Amino acid sequence: MNDTLLIALYAFAGAAATGLAGAGALRLIRRRSLTASLAVVAAVGVVAMLAGTLAVAWAMFLSPHDLSVVTTVVAMAAVVSLATALLLGRWVVARSRELAVAARSFGEGGVFAAPDGATTAELEYLSRELAVTSARLAESRERERALETSRRELVAWISHDLRTPLAGLRAMSEALEDGVAADPGRYLKQIRTEVERLNYMVGDLFELSRIHAGTLPLAPTRMSLYDLVGDALAGADPLAREHGVRLVGGRVEPVPVEVDGKEMSRVLGNLLVNAIRRTPADGTVAIAAERSPEGVLLSVTDACGGIPEEDLPRVFDTGWRGTHARTPPAGAGLGLAIVRGIVEAHQGRATVRNIPGGCRFEVVLPAAAS
Repeated sequence: MNDTLLIALYAFAGAAATGLAGAGALRLIRRRSLTASLAVVAAVGVVAMLAGTLAVAWAMFLSPHDLSVVTTVVAMAAVVSLATALLLGRWVVARSRELAVAARSFGEGGVFAAPDGATTAELEYLSRELAVTSARLAESRERERALETSRRELVAWISHDLRTPLAGLRAMSEALEDGVAADPGRYLKQIRTEVERLNYMVGDLFELSRIHAGTLPLAPTRMSLYDLVGDALAGADPLAREHGVRLVGGRVEPVPVEVDGKEMSRVLGNLLVNAIRRTPADGTVAIAAERSPEGVLLSVTDACGGIPEEDLPRVFDTGWRGTHARTPPAGAGLGLAIVRGIVEAHQGRATVRNIPGGCRFEVVLPAAAS
């Protein structure tokens, strides 16, 4: 038993010395190719066995013949191990280079395509992660293109909408200045109307810029949906009367929510105004509020006749107005974009879907804590 323990100690001492030397070599070549590291690992294994054998042979005084036999066997094992390590290293490096070339393609705007052929589990996992990243990057590029398109449309619409009232203001002011206005009071009233319209458009632009910048200030307070909807209906009632549209708010539950009252009033106001303007005379606009499995559901239903299916994904985009038949005489296509921005700032979701005879806008908000 003592001889066995002594052999184990000598073998461990020789192998440990080799292992420390191998660790130092790996540290020195840590920035080199994987092939070199695999060669060092293979060499350490063989040399550690040889060092342990030599230590035991020196301690046990083996014959020169026996020591020569052992050394020859270990040398042959070393040759095979190093050759195998070099082949494995070259194969892994080749696969890594193929993966790097494939990864470079989606970084330049292409789509990642994993290289064919077998590879290690680690490289296969990395390949899958790169494929997922490539898909996300493609989605991000698509969103960026859609956002850029929306921005260009917004600039075009805003330029058009600003040019019309500014031209009218200029003509009316020149008429007043030259004293040729037949009814100065009417001109002044019209100027005030156009200025208020411009002020509303600028306010929408400012609100949208804060939403896109993520700097929209919110002051959430606990309130009842019943009060929130009631205030929105009262504010939209004059416009509904002007257009001959009936406002219905009978299905409103007094559900508590924690929201910024001013911003959510703007959300409901925009949805109601949008619905009233697109509903024909004698039509009905209904608003409802109730609990849902996801929290609190607010909905505004109109009788606009529906939205083309291809336009539904763009309804909340900045500057979107849809077909000319659905384009109101005022506004720059910012109302629904502001609705989505405010709702998402409240950790909610805004959607739209067609129903028979019209469409239904839905806003889902988190329920207030009990």
